[in-house]
Amino acid sequence: MKLRILNANHVRQALPMSEAIDAMRVAFAAHARGQTQSPQRLVIATAAGSSLFMPAYLPESDALAQKIVSVFSGNPARGLPAIHGLVIVLDPNTGQPQALLEGASLTAIRTGAASGLATDLLARPQAQVLALIGAGGQAYDQIRAVLAVREIVEVRIASKGGKRAERLAQRLREEGVNAQAVDVREAVQGADIITTVTDSRTPVFLDADVAPGAHINLVGAYTRDMQEAPASTIMRAKVYVDDVMAAAHEAGDLIKPVRAGLYSMNDLAGTLGQLILGEVPGRESEEEITVFKSVGLAVQDAAAAARALARAEQWSLGAEIEL
Repeated sequence: MKLRILNANHVRQALPMSEAIDAMRVAFAAHARGQTQSPQRLVIATAAGSSLFMPAYLPESDALAQKIVSVFSGNPARGLPAIHGLVIVLDPNTGQPQALLEGASLTAIRTGAASGLATDLLARPQAQVLALIGAGGQAYDQIRAVLAVREIVEVRIASKGGKRAERLAQRLREEGVNAQAVDVREAVQGADIITTVTDSRTPVFLDADVAPGAHINLVGAYTRDMQEAPASTIMRAKVYVDDVMAAAHEAGDLIKPVRAGLYSMNDLAGTLGQLILGEVPGRESEEEITVFKSVGLAVQDAAAAARALARAEQWSLGAEIEL
């Protein structure tokens, strides 16, 4: 049995952002039609950390894969990353393992691609200014995804302390992007698109700073107790999610306003998949605030991994080993 191994560089070569966004479009539409299988993730906890197992199958894309992510907070003291991840791709016709892909890069790309897709569907066509709050490992791909769908002329980056924001802005400037590190209020005020990618437990921007017609991607806040957007923003926006059930269980940005009696999951505008299929309306005015709250789905990993593997095979990327 031959197995293809793709490291982070191979994954990035095989999965450019435009391809990743297209893969997300197919995946979300299939999910909305009920044509995917993705059981609830399994969590195995040890004394030192947790490992998460997330399988998914998309018949339309011939994508059968499982992502494994381990989070062990004590690893940095050992000189190791706190998070490890990999994705295994299987042949849906035989069940034979086909490839192992480095998981962090694939996750960053597919998460960015979901925001890029939401931005393409919901942001005003003339949007030119992007504000990014948070400059960690997911930030670069979030920016690249928006740049792939809108002609952005200015990127404003804010982060706690500002050092990461400046490093990211410098990287982007070296790539020809007009990017600056600023404080949060300067970033958000007047921005056409706002993307947040933090693990904050309290809102990271003020509702009063959100300009009419803005589109917001809420990417961080991945637990019930985290929150990036003020409840007042959620209450006045048209909010879309990747999956209603997952959002109801994991999205603190929605759960906290619901707990406070300020919002109901029935107020959601719909899912990205429903929007793609034309089952729910999208932006209906220039002044409307739109929000995409992402929690992440295993079908995204499977779709992205299958797309990356197909291109890697075409271009002979990675290493093949015999098991």
